[in-house]
Amino acid sequence: MKCPFCNEADTKVIDSRPADDNSSIRRRRQCEKCGKRFTTYEKLETMPLMVIKKDNSREVYDRSKIESGILHSCHKRPVSSQQIAAMVDEIETQVFNREEKEVESTVIGELVMKKLQEVDEVAYVRFASVYREFKDVNTFMEEIGKLLKK
Repeated sequence: MKCPFCNEADTKVIDSRPADDNSSIRRRRQCEKCGKRFTTYEKLETMPLMVIKKDNSREVYDRSKIESGILHSCHKRPVSSQQIAAMVDEIETQVFNREEKEVESTVIGELVMKKLQEVDEVAYVRFASVYREFKDVNTFMEEIGKLLKK
């Protein structure tokens, strides 16, 4: 590892510890030449997860899209930012635990709807109305009817 201060290639690790919930390693290093210290992070390199869209196109998985959809659904609802972050984390964990290189957007959408239904039913209906592309009031009422039966 090159020193960012003097470009010397000879540095030593003086401390290592887990970082980011054990998903990476934080290393404190010291340059053998100038003596300055700096921090590096080591993370497992993985193939990007691809999402198969409804039109069969593919794009790289983007956590912010899930977060954005949930944020819009929970707008002016009694759902805290911690709850939203926890939902996104849980959904992302479920997606990555599938250990597949590609996942259909419908799978992600269903996971989001399941989590929203557990947290706030109004947010769930908001998300479902966009996700399932409700065409009219009858479709909307059918979904609310399903909620009331539970």
